[in-house]
Amino acid sequence: MLDRSPLPLVILMPVFEDRASARQLIADLSTTCPVKPFIVAVEDGSLNDVMGAADIAAAGLEGEVVHLARNMGHQRAIAAGIAHVATTLHPEMLVVMDSDGEDVPAAVPELLAALADPKVDVVVAKRRQRSESLQFRAFYAVYRRLFKFLTGRGIRFGNFMAMTGKAASRMAAMQETWVHFPAAVMVSRLRMRPVPTDRGKRYFGVSRMNFVSLALHGMRSIMVFAEDVLVRVGVLCVAMIVMASLLLGVATLLKLIGWATPGWFSTAFGILVIILLQAGILSFVTLMVSGIVKGAAPLRRADLDLIIERVEPTAPVGGA
Repeated sequence: MLDRSPLPLVILMPVFEDRASARQLIADLSTTCPVKPFIVAVEDGSLNDVMGAADIAAAGLEGEVVHLARNMGHQRAIAAGIAHVATTLHPEMLVVMDSDGEDVPAAVPELLAALADPKVDVVVAKRRQRSESLQFRAFYAVYRRLFKFLTGRGIRFGNFMAMTGKAASRMAAMQETWVHFPAAVMVSRLRMRPVPTDRGKRYFGVSRMNFVSLALHGMRSIMVFAEDVLVRVGVLCVAMIVMASLLLGVATLLKLIGWATPGWFSTAFGILVIILLQAGILSFVTLMVSGIVKGAAPLRRADLDLIIERVEPTAPVGGA
């Protein structure tokens, strides 16, 4: 059995049909981390190229492969991993990163150095240089502006971050973590510090993220701030209702004094009534989304059907 005395550093990574990249990342982490990391790879229901404990042992590291019963998606795989790590491993520091190589292992020491400050709970990797396509960067720019407009906050980081063990326990207790991990960190009230990092390139293969998955990912980040969005949308809807009501009064007055041309009043009245109905429906839908996000309880580790595959090598096992 593995010694469960406090682990100085746990690195958590979700893996889905990308075993080769994860193996390469673990090998790189074995040489770049300032302390020997304990690897927790969350196998998110891969079918074709399933990761195993031997892939961690090949780098001479200790760790676990957490096999999910089904594919839960990137964000929920991270949430499941945090729930497992926080309740069973109790690390002093936790680093969350993607397994494809775009989160560069060379940046881990910088994140951990910033986390040494007792006034910091979470250190996030703020993107300094991106390696994605022009189409992705254009969509990301639109998303950031929409996020700022709806929530009143800016977001410049992703899943790559380091946090204390106490911060990990806090994230495991938040239902927002299951919706969108970076946004959940923002609403957690944990003390954050950004560290500029460059985004790397994938070790192998191509990204499986398409426009639909990117759009859904962006929408989930906004859902975490449902209450903030509700207030802003509510103010907008009230303004629309007041304006539409005033214009209805003006249209009615023009009709009564005979200044309205034939058919004009009916058209204007119909358009303004539709605006009133849409404003009301928009407020109702936003209120429902807010209630769903805030009312959901986070899944506990005991609620997850996890299969844990552990490894505790005494020496590096050969071969990549």
